[in-house]
Amino acid sequence: MQHRDSFSSYHPIINFIYFALVLICTMFFMHPVSLLISLACALTYAIYLNGKKAVRFSLMYILPMMLMAAVINPAFNHEGMTILTYLPTGNPLTLESILYGLASAVMLASVITWFSCYNAVMTSDKFVYLFGRIIPALSLVLSMTLRFVPKFKVQLHVVSEAQRCVGRDTSTGTMLQRVKNAITILSIMVTWALENAIETADSMKSRGYGLPGRTAFSIYRFDDRDKAAFVWLCFCGFYIIAGWMAGGLSWQYYPIIKGALTGIFPISFQLVYLALCLTPVILNGMEDRKWKHLQSET
Repeated sequence: MQHRDSFSSYHPIINFIYFALVLICTMFFMHPVSLLISLACALTYAIYLNGKKAVRFSLMYILPMMLMAAVINPAFNHEGMTILTYLPTGNPLTLESILYGLASAVMLASVITWFSCYNAVMTSDKFVYLFGRIIPALSLVLSMTLRFVPKFKVQLHVVSEAQRCVGRDTSTGTMLQRVKNAITILSIMVTWALENAIETADSMKSRGYGLPGRTAFSIYRFDDRDKAAFVWLCFCGFYIIAGWMAGGLSWQYYPIIKGALTGIFPISFQLVYLALCLTPVILNGMEDRKWKHLQSET
């Protein structure tokens, strides 16, 4: 079930710092515990944001992609000292290559899931608010790019339904007719995309976007709640970076599996990383309990 996300109501800089931290940690920390924490928290937050759509997306796209990545690495990478067997080509199949393939698959799935959460929380308005004055042209291009995929999908459904009503469906008829109808739809979509980009650029230019000294209305205010969240994110970021520099999050797969797994400090680093990744879920849970408590009093 989809819920109301209270973390989205925080200041855009808080949202951006959070996703920057979790994405950087996910891409650079290959420790198996860190990867599992990142994937589990990303899936939890995605389900909280998107409900059944997140589950369907994970089963239809992310899971097959993980299986493909896990199989491809040991098939082409033969490094490692623990030889399990030999492939028909004569190359060795090592335990290290299998585990590295699994780790890479988990990392890739985590990054994609976190980006789906980012796309739901960091709207184009927030992105333009953060970077509109620093890099106005690039922020507008990135904002349009992030919005393009969902808008293109909606418009494609509209055009496909309109073409189907006039007898130009891509699922019926001969192969030549279906290809011709698909080309027609593609031509319409390309024209729509180009016109939409030109109209957006002209609209922003007519409003003085990017001009020196231009002011902009903003509904975002950095209040005490945002200050507390900023301090928390800074603490987690510094603690995790310190743990990485101290070797508490190090892990290697080649030529032999070795890394920090037990001990007070490695465990504390993983716990802080878990708390960081679960920050939106924890905040949403606190807000949900407050709301239920208020409802029970009325």
